[in-house]
Amino acid sequence: MELRHIRYFLAVAEELNFTRAARRVGIGQPPLSNQIRDLEEEIGAPLFRRLPHGAELTEAGQVFLPEARALLAKAEQAKALALRAARGELGRLRVGFTGSAAFSPLVPSAVRSYRRAYPEIDLTLEEENTTRLLERLDAEELDAVFIRPGHDDPAGFRTHSLGEEAMVIALPSGHRLANAETLPLSALAAEPFVLFPREAGVSLFDGIIAACRRAGFEPILGQVAPQITSIANLVAVELGVSTVPVAVAQIRVPGVTYVPISGDGPVARLALATRRDERSAVVQNFIARVLATRQEIA
Repeated sequence: MELRHIRYFLAVAEELNFTRAARRVGIGQPPLSNQIRDLEEEIGAPLFRRLPHGAELTEAGQVFLPEARALLAKAEQAKALALRAARGELGRLRVGFTGSAAFSPLVPSAVRSYRRAYPEIDLTLEEENTTRLLERLDAEELDAVFIRPGHDDPAGFRTHSLGEEAMVIALPSGHRLANAETLPLSALAAEPFVLFPREAGVSLFDGIIAACRRAGFEPILGQVAPQITSIANLVAVELGVSTVPVAVAQIRVPGVTYVPISGDGPVARLALATRRDERSAVVQNFIARVLATRQEIA
C-alpha cells in the first residue's frame, strides 16, 4: 500500500465520482480506477460500489475512510517534521563553555538569541575547562564549545574567532599595589602567582607565562586554583596575585582589587569550536547565531 493509493482513495471517497476524482488528482479516469482496484485487491475487500453515475463507499470503505485520512495526515506531519529537522529547527544541541567564557557578554547573548530563534531545540549547556571541552567535542559528547584558545587554533577543529579581551591584575585588597591605577606586569615579578592548572587551559596558561617572560621575569607559581573562576577567592585570602580576563573581573569577591595592566600584557581569546566535518543544520544555525551576535555587540 502506497501513499498515492491513499490519496486516490480519498479523492474518490470525497467526490463519489471517478471522473471528478481523476481530474482532482491529475490523472486519467482509467488509471485511477486501476489504482483503486489494486488497493482493493491488497485490502481483500471492495471499497466502492460502482454506480451508473458515480460511486458509493461500501461498509469496508466507510471503515477505511477515517483511517486513510489519519494515515495521510500522519504522513504529511512526518514530512513537515523532516523538513523542519533538515532546516535545523528540531533536534538537540549540546553546548560547552569555559567558566571564564560564561562572563563574556557575547556568550549568554548568543545562547539567549539562539533559544528565542529555535525554541524547539533541546539545548543543554555544560561547563568544563578548554582541554576537556575539546576532548568531549572530539568524542561527539558536545556539539559546539566556547573555548579560550591561544594564538594558534586547536588542530583538528573548526574554530570561529570571537575576539580578544585584555587581562587585568587581581590583587588582595590589602596589597601594597592595590591602589595603583595601572601596573606593568613586571611589578608582579616577586609575587607568587595563583593560576589554574596548565592542563585545564594550555593556551591561556602559556599566554600568561609568555607575557611574564616578555616583561623580564619568570613568574613564581604558587597556589593552584581548580579553575579560572576560583582564582579570585584564593587571591582574596592573600595566597598570591594573578591575571584574569576583564570579563572575569565582574566577579566581585570581597578582598580582591582588579588593576589594569599597562604596556604589554596577556590577552584572552574567545572562540567557538566545532568538529571540522560538522554538517548538522542545528549546529550551523548556532554558529550563524553566534557570529551574528558578535557583530551586534561589537
